[in-house]
Amino acid sequence: MHEPTLSLLAGWESFYVIIGSSAAALTGLQFVVIVLGAETGVLRSEVASRAYATPTVVHFCAVLLLAAVLSAPWHTFMYAERTLAAGAILGFLYAATLIVHARRQTDYKPVLEDWLWHSIFPLIVYAGLAISALMLEQAPDSALFAIGGLAIALLFIGIHNAWDSALYLALQRNTNLEANQAALRQTAAIADATMTDVVTPRDVSATTSSVSESR
Repeated sequence: MHEPTLSLLAGWESFYVIIGSSAAALTGLQFVVIVLGAETGVLRSEVASRAYATPTVVHFCAVLLLAAVLSAPWHTFMYAERTLAAGAILGFLYAATLIVHARRQTDYKPVLEDWLWHSIFPLIVYAGLAISALMLEQAPDSALFAIGGLAIALLFIGIHNAWDSALYLALQRNTNLEANQAALRQTAAIADATMTDVVTPRDVSATTSSVSESR
């Protein structure tokens, strides 16, 4: 591959620095979301975590890996092409398994939006990345623009899924707190009602003494 063609990667350096650092930062924030899910008890099974928590981290890491690959000092597009294509194919296979995990888990009933953002859209993006990567050596200019657009799409998918999970966990946490408070109030009311109906030994002695004095 000639040097003028490889120089195309230099023009994308700032772009991949931005999306790579963003993906790394968002990966750390996703750990907070997972901790919230564990505290609220929403993610009660490993299958649910594999379907809705782990994939977001994988998508962010895929963007980070893509940025690192295209920022490396390659001497030919061939190795970059093979690396990206292999990663995209693995991502496609992984996204396909998410459909199985989503169908197997019973903690949450997914709606159409969940199927689109957690399963269908990632499949489309990873398939597009694989095709674009295989075109990198033949049409590098067009392929780089396609890969850049798909990387942004994958980053937005991860952001949407992370926000959706965080919002759901926050609302579920409030619901659980309200349910616990209602249960505590109900328990306290039952306890008060029970105490008023119970006659203590002191009350029995006082009643006996009163009867004896009246005689």
